[in-house]
Amino acid sequence: MTRRSHGLALAAAAVALGLTFASAETSGARAQDNDAGQDQVVVATGGSDDSAIQFVSQEVVQPTAAAATNDVAQGKSEAAKATARSLRELVEATNTDFALSEQMRCLAGAVYFESRGEPLTGQLAVAQVVINRADSNRFPESYCGVVYQRAQFSFVRGGSMPRINTSSKAWNRAKAIARIAHEGMWESEAADSLYFHAKYVNPSWNRKKIARATINSHIFYR
Repeated sequence: MTRRSHGLALAAAAVALGLTFASAETSGARAQDNDAGQDQVVVATGGSDDSAIQFVSQEVVQPTAAAATNDVAQGKSEAAKATARSLRELVEATNTDFALSEQMRCLAGAVYFESRGEPLTGQLAVAQVVINRADSNRFPESYCGVVYQRAQFSFVRGGSMPRINTSSKAWNRAKAIARIAHEGMWESEAADSLYFHAKYVNPSWNRKKIARATINSHIFYR
């Protein structure tokens, strides 16, 4: 749920005194194609004598605007992760001023509706369960598929998510938690959990599961 830069084609030609020399043509290749070799640029040295033609290996890359933006965002995420001494510090340092994709909105929505009153560790655990389910072959393979799966999340009514107060601090925290969980920036106490429920209920299925963590009002199971 990575980006590549594309090389650009270059061609060059040079003429030496008294000599005719054929033009050289090169073609770009995707950065991940290791067998394609490097682009070659023809360079002619100056001077009045018979100068030799040199072939210099040179990678020619022009990143797209989207790739550059993603690189900046990734750099900020890594910097925040490296300097944060607690999950709270990481949440505060995580940029939430961005448009959410449909999948990330589903992930943040699950955090918002299921755990916005919980401590940050509990919110991260809820996000981790959604991610674990999407990675498991026992559940739908996308965040939205997991969230909207029939009879799984009580906040989903009629196949839709209730209205979110997008100007609230709770929503900004949910966005930050979703990003942190999605990018694996902080380890969750929920670990590999696939299920959770509130402590005030006692569903019959929990006797067949392995408890992984109890965080405030939720119990998480594998």
